Amino acid sequence: MNFLIDNALSPIIAKGLKEAGFESMHVRDVGMSASSDPVIFEYAKQNDQIIVSADTDFGTLLALWKYSKPSVILFRTSDKRPQSQLSLLLTHISEIKDALIAGSIIVFEDNRIRIRTLPIG
Repeated sequence: MNFLIDNALSPIIAKGLKEAGFESMHVRDVGMSASSDPVIFEYAKQNDQIIVSADTDFGTLLALWKYSKPSVILFRTSDKRPQSQLSLLLTHISEIKDALIAGSIIVFEDNRIRIRTLPIG
């Protein structure tokens, strides 16, 4: 799996995913820190990357465009620390892997994980 970490999250998450053996980069790594969400979305789609963000606009784009890829992971948790977000993702990666590969939006909340298959609508 190949992850693209959005500007709404720390580069620490990209680094931690790499250290865990995944392909991962932060938007800053590819000079896209000032890019709009639609541009980041299209980049991830073209490069078969999973977007990881805390920005709900990516869910809106998926709903509007009715795409089945890229998959999106959203953090909607009260703990915003990068290490906590990374730990949460790595703890649950095996149970969400198939959904990510198939095309889904995964929302991490404080007490649950929501998985919605794409396309939305």
